[in-house]
Amino acid sequence: MTLLTEHLKTGLTHVCRCWAIVRSDGLSFGFTDHDMPLTFDGITFVAHSGMSAKALASTSGLSVNNTEAVGILTDAAITEDDIAAGRYDDADVTVWMVQWDQTDARKVLFRGKIGEITRTGGAFQADLRGLTDLLNQPQGRSYLKTCSAVLGDGKCGVALSLGDFSTQAVLDRETDGQFFDLAAGDYDDGWFVNGSLEVLTGSAAGLKGAIKHDQVVASQREITLWAPLRLLISVGDTIQISAGCDKLSDTCQSKFNNINAFQGFPHIPGEDWLMSVPRSSDANSGGSLT
Repeated sequence: MTLLTEHLKTGLTHVCRCWAIVRSDGLSFGFTDHDMPLTFDGITFVAHSGMSAKALASTSGLSVNNTEAVGILTDAAITEDDIAAGRYDDADVTVWMVQWDQTDARKVLFRGKIGEITRTGGAFQADLRGLTDLLNQPQGRSYLKTCSAVLGDGKCGVALSLGDFSTQAVLDRETDGQFFDLAAGDYDDGWFVNGSLEVLTGSAAGLKGAIKHDQVVASQREITLWAPLRLLISVGDTIQISAGCDKLSDTCQSKFNNINAFQGFPHIPGEDWLMSVPRSSDANSGGSLT
């Protein structure tokens, strides 16, 4: 029997809820609906934060457990800029029931991640998705002519090292977060298409965007992202751009010299093969019909 169970059996309870948010960049926040701050597991859970959570809906089996958290946007805790920049996307969330006068008496009620966040009228509402949400995803492998690996991951094996497939630059011109003018460098035109741009310094540090266009004009390289980065990027900030891959076998061989790790099936028959039929005038030897 746990300490919390013993306390609940008394009928006169001193319990509250605490929840911790850990972002992908390692920054953590703690909140509680108690009227005083609490501390355990190395986290201080702030009171009067204006944040609360709806009742948790638990289901049996492998059904997805979802709930919501609502709160007020504040400079001291969760800010609108950070939400807009995606810093809370897929952040880890843990919710406890805690005996506030003896925090060792506690129980985890929910563990999962933050899903969709909406903002309106100075407040936010976040979907909390339980661990079983990870099971609500397609499984297995698709057999395609293109590669299924992500450039630089374990299946691909290409090292996106500086100089070969990525480079850094200090911005010397203003940008709207989607269009960037950089020095051309020694890379071919279109080298970074389908690659990524990451901000390394400044208020937008850590944000990434996918590269849509990469064009060399005179001595300048014009980079266009598919969508603008959602925080201010200033002159003097450092960015890093990494090469892209179109998932084709020819690119894997010629650009990355990595054809042995290619995860696609470039010679798989296409749909036109279904229309191929044997003819009396052909050599019906069992060989290829094409």
